Amino acid sequence: MQRILCVAAVVAAALALPSNPVYADGPGDAAAVKSDNGKWTDKDGNPTFKVEQDGTVDWYTYIGFTRYSAECLRCHGPDGMGSTYAPALTDSMKHLSYSDFYGTVAGGKKSVSASQDLVMPAEGANKNVMCFIDGIYSYLRARSDGTIGRGRPEKHAPKPAGYEKAEDECMG
Repeated sequence: MQRILCVAAVVAAALALPSNPVYADGPGDAAAVKSDNGKWTDKDGNPTFKVEQDGTVDWYTYIGFTRYSAECLRCHGPDGMGSTYAPALTDSMKHLSYSDFYGTVAGGKKSVSASQDLVMPAEGANKNVMCFIDGIYSYLRARSDGTIGRGRPEKHAPKPAGYEKAEDECMG
């Protein structure tokens, strides 16, 4: 009788699970396929990077580096490598989709356990982050897959026409 109850409990638990497991959709293929005035996207329309044969990075990835260095480095360490305070984003980017990244940055995240209290503050109102979120994502994506190395990219594409106007409009 006890064995039957145990089997029944296992079957009930299995039936309560979704029939299709849910996984994070991940970043996908980072290959740049389309440019809108120097802002590159992948085949799914997500922000991505473009690095030329000579190592020149696109403008938005370069700006992503500068904004990451100004706003994210203090917690996540130089070049997205992590710190004792926050995780390595070069690792996180291997499984984060753009929507997951955007949601975490904008809305924050809290993970509390008996051994640690991890908090990512919500940056949704921080224009120094949100106006440049696509560039930050592109930069971290390029770092994550090893396309660009540590430190400031040595060469970058010129600032696209209209960039300053868009930046001014976002920053208010």
